[in-house]
Amino acid sequence: MKKILTVNNRNTKEVTTIGITNETQIKKVKCMDSLENSLLIAMPTLNDSFFEKTVTYICEHNDKGAMGLIINLPINITLTELLSQIDSEKKTSHILSQQVLSGGPVSQDRGFVLHDPQDGWTSSLALSDDVMITTSKDILMALGTEQAPPNFIVTLGYAGWGPGQLEQEILENAWLTIPATGDILFNTPADQRWQKATESLGINLAHMSNQVGHA
Repeated sequence: MKKILTVNNRNTKEVTTIGITNETQIKKVKCMDSLENSLLIAMPTLNDSFFEKTVTYICEHNDKGAMGLIINLPINITLTELLSQIDSEKKTSHILSQQVLSGGPVSQDRGFVLHDPQDGWTSSLALSDDVMITTSKDILMALGTEQAPPNFIVTLGYAGWGPGQLEQEILENAWLTIPATGDILFNTPADQRWQKATESLGINLAHMSNQVGHA
């Protein structure tokens, strides 16, 4: 049996030796805590995939699987253009020049808004004390007005994982995780979020391709 690495993961309940046997890996998967309100940082092993150099905010993670939104993958459409497709009477504003993001490869016709906590929307869920997700049209039509939340990210589509799939990908060195922060979500330009997230770890990911994918 080949020992790969022993690490102390803050998202697991104990120090675990990874890669000794499949049974060991299964036990580690089962004891991993929820990654809700965390950021997944794509490792170099995801090179040439849809998720290359992405940062994904995890909205939900439990024994049924996980769901998240990529927060640094702009698509070729601005908020002004998106909203004009929804409502041709929608007035534009300078704030709507920001690009819409691809939230993931699943249901790319569905819109999701991550934003500061704010009541009054038809379909919203608080994900933490600092982040809320809304999927109803009313928040989209309020963007660029005084009713809009101060900070927001608009995505089309989402990323999804089946039961145990995300945990296994972490064991296979696909992702690093860090706690989500408003600074990365809302104060950092989309094209700088991957770099900002990796800098928070104090490591050089170029040297991490053969190491365990969890901070």
